[in-house]
Amino acid sequence: MNDASHSARLKIMSATAPLPQAPRTSLVDSTISLIRTQIESGAWKVGQRIPREPDLAAMLQVGRNTVREAIRVLSHAQVLEVRQGDGTYVRSSVDPAEVMRRVSHASLRDHFELRAILETEAARLAATRRTDEDLERLGRLLEARGDVPADGDLAGFIDRDLAFHAAIATAAHNAALAELYRYFSAAVRQNTQAVLAEREVPEPGAAAHAGIVEAIERRDPEGAAIAARAVVAPVIAKLTELLGR
Repeated sequence: MNDASHSARLKIMSATAPLPQAPRTSLVDSTISLIRTQIESGAWKVGQRIPREPDLAAMLQVGRNTVREAIRVLSHAQVLEVRQGDGTYVRSSVDPAEVMRRVSHASLRDHFELRAILETEAARLAATRRTDEDLERLGRLLEARGDVPADGDLAGFIDRDLAFHAAIATAAHNAALAELYRYFSAAVRQNTQAVLAEREVPEPGAAAHAGIVEAIERRDPEGAAIAARAVVAPVIAKLTELLGR
């Protein structure tokens, strides 16, 4: 079966019912998306063997090379597991790369709401678990952060701001939280730049950020959480106002 002759009519069929027609992206990307949909919907469960390569190619109406490449990508992402001489099995119902892609395409307000959740809990934990070294680092980074420049190097300011907030996540001494925040920082950087470029949206200054450090220093988890939330809340409120809901 020729891949090109079927690119306009790509379709996957389960054993019992047809699925929606694929969008007109590349055949490999469409095939990956449709296989992922089968897994995320629960049609193919974790531990279950998926249809063999020739059967899958027939279901998808694509060539075997396209199926083979899609399986290779999903195996690399640890969503599928290829067992030589046995078949391909569902290893995970979640594709981390796809999840983060969807996160990166979420709305600006969604990003800042997620940021508020992460930073609030990071501050709460940091107030309980911080060390003297953590506190010294936070003070140094807070001073370096300063206030938003009226003009000039916004990118440098954003880097300093993220370094400060990442240090709070580190001071929480929760490896999963610190890694998630580090991964999320790329999206935070892009969205913070978008917010700062729009002067209608407020950016709390150094004094508001100092409130987080002060609460962490006195080991006040609730105070630290409130201060961290207060830093992001004005941005969320303004974005909600601009959206009209």
